[in-house]
This record gives sequence, C-alpha cells and structure tokens, in this order.
Amino acid sequence: MPRGRTKVANPATARRILAAAEKHFAAQGMAGARTEEIAAAAHANKAMLYYYFGNKRRLHRAVLENLLRQLRTSVYVAAPKGATARERLWAFFRAYFDFLASHPNYPRLVQREAMESTRDFEWITREYLRPFHTHLVSNIEDGISSGEFRRLNPEHAAFTIMGMTTSYFAAAAILSKVAGKDLLAPQALEVRKQSLLDFMEHALTRPKARHT
Repeated sequence: MPRGRTKVANPATARRILAAAEKHFAAQGMAGARTEEIAAAAHANKAMLYYYFGNKRRLHRAVLENLLRQLRTSVYVAAPKGATARERLWAFFRAYFDFLASHPNYPRLVQREAMESTRDFEWITREYLRPFHTHLVSNIEDGISSGEFRRLNPEHAAFTIMGMTTSYFAAAAILSKVAGKDLLAPQALEVRKQSLLDFMEHALTRPKARHT
C-alpha cells in the first residue's frame, strides 16, 4: 500500500503542500487539480512536491490519510468511567461535529471518492467509515439496552445522525446562500450543533430520560 510521506517526517514544506493540496483536491478533484498550482499555493515548487510525495496520486492519498488520521484521533476519545450511553454518544457526536467544523474539506473529499468509486474509497470505507459506523451503532444499541433510548433501528438511527451532521458541512456553501448568511461562522455552527443535540434528545431518548 503506497504511502504519501516517505522521505521526511512532516517538515514545514510538506505540511504546506498537504494543506494546499487538500483545498485543490476538494475543489477540483484529483483529475482537475494541477500540481503546479498546488506547489505555488504552498510557496514551493513542483520539484519539492515530487520529492516529498512522489506524484499527484500519492499526494492525493497522503491528503486523505492525513485527514482520516485526524478524524480517528479526534472522535474516538475515551469516555469517563461510568459514563452513560447517552453521554458517550453525545460526546462522540460533539467530537465529530467539531472535527467537521475545523476540517470543512473533509466531506467534499470523501464524497468525491464515493461518487467516482475510486480505489481509494475501498480502504477509506474499510479502515475508517465502517468502523465509525459500527462504533456509532454500538453506542445506540447500548442506550437501547440500558433503557435510555427508545427502541428503534440502531443502524438507521446512525445513518440519520451521520447524514444530518455531514450534509450540513457538505452543502454549507449552498445553504449559506439560501439562508443569506454564513452558516460556517462560529455562532452559526454553535446554533447548528445545539439544534442537532436537541433533535437527538427527542428522537432517541425516552421521555423520562430526557435532559431538559
């Protein structure tokens, strides 16, 4: 399995190239992004880009791996001892929401891989998306077993939580025009997060277990 960063351990130039490549790949896809434009945006040259990453495909792979490693580090936070299923699920959701808020290119990059059915999407699904979904479903099943959550289909509940969270960021540019304001502004993001938590509270929890 080829890796993007093989020569050096994350130097400043490589980090700049990764950041620039992330924006270009998210906006234009791998086929449309041009290495000379990525290098220029990173204040580097094409020779440095090829030195650190080999070629455009390996650079694209490195961008995806970098984002997905950050996702894994951000969302799988150990819950406090004795935390309830609800507390674990809410913490997981908040971590995922905050990750998306700080990595707005993530939804577009993953969606591109899915729509184009690239070979990269296979390992993304196997190593990251499927474990993410399994973890979310397990949390919901624990809440049903403990009586905190009402009886519902845990897999589809997980799809709903993922969908209503990720789609907001994926469609933020369109929704901002519809709403007439920047929906990625800090205040708008906080309103969205609290709205989703309120929705989850009423969609998942039993009335007696709700936190009002």
